[in-house]
Amino acid sequence: MKKLAIAGCGKLGTLVAEAWLKGLLPDYEITAVYSRTASKAEALADRLQREGHSCRAADTFEELLSLRPDYLVEAASPDAMRRWALPALKNGTSVVSLSIGALADDDFYQEVIRTAKDAGTHVYIVSGATGGFDVLQTVTLMGGAKARFFNEKGPQALRGTAVYDPSLDTEQRTVFSGTAAQAIKMFPTKVNVTVAASRASVGPQGMDVQMVSTPGFKGDTQRVEISNSQVHAVVDVYSATAEIAGWSVVNTLRNIASPVVFC
Repeated sequence: MKKLAIAGCGKLGTLVAEAWLKGLLPDYEITAVYSRTASKAEALADRLQREGHSCRAADTFEELLSLRPDYLVEAASPDAMRRWALPALKNGTSVVSLSIGALADDDFYQEVIRTAKDAGTHVYIVSGATGGFDVLQTVTLMGGAKARFFNEKGPQALRGTAVYDPSLDTEQRTVFSGTAAQAIKMFPTKVNVTVAASRASVGPQGMDVQMVSTPGFKGDTQRVEISNSQVHAVVDVYSATAEIAGWSVVNTLRNIASPVVFC
């Protein structure tokens, strides 16, 4: 039985815990949870304890690591991923991350690779609200690949960002065009999937990203396209909510433990 910890006890972290309670992760035991908001971690730990499981709400991330989890589900933010990844990997804890935007920085990405290699640990980049990483990697290996990413959101999802203004409520507009590296800087918590897709293919500086705001649109459309002289592939995913991201963590954990792995 592998020890599992969850850092980030919002909707997605809670979804992973609920899937575990349903018996969908039989190879793991959730031993600890942690959140910047202590009450969220305490509420989740209490819920698991009421179901008869032993789970601690850690007061600090360091306390969580002291329990020596085999796997850490990071469901917080790119900033948190930047703070937590290296200490976790050095601790012997592999990281299943939703906040892939942290890996847009090439220097940090290379440091993560070196640290994981030295410690014998791994970072698992989940598909989140997109997919097709196997195709992206394969086409890139073949050579001559070009890739681009399209994202459609409603204006409500852009409130609080630099691109929002009230006119978006009534007119469709392209609000961003640039690279995946530029996109994650402008939208730190909203385009992690672009960085994930770029790391699986042409890199954050090499992937073109376009974001469109559409009045009345609910949810997200994520479309990644890659081509070379022999292949043209399009992965087009619409999701009404962010739940698919949490379920992609569950699927990744199942794959890690499975004797048969779909790649």
